[in-house]
Amino acid sequence: MSDWKEYKERIRRESPEIAKDFAEIEEISSIVGAMIEQRHNLELSQRELAELCGIPHSSVARIESGKTVPNLSTLLKIFNQLGLSFSIEPTMKMQGPLKR
Repeated sequence: MSDWKEYKERIRRESPEIAKDFAEIEEISSIVGAMIEQRHNLELSQRELAELCGIPHSSVARIESGKTVPNLSTLLKIFNQLGLSFSIEPTMKMQGPLKR
């Protein structure tokens, strides 16, 4: 493989399960990346952000380093303090209720 993008595309074609994992990792990375970028824009340290959110500094550090995936409650606390918000969009068009 010549680069990461080609490798990911090959894996997506050959292994739908791993492709799903890649998509989830990329979404989490995007969310955490936005959090880090905004924290830097506001010139806040991890410790300052943690204090504003009422969470341990170690939690912010682990989230930003990718060592843990934050729960929704923690993300909402952090995003609120950073002046960020989430938006929800459908990923596919649904026709009627889901059938099980």
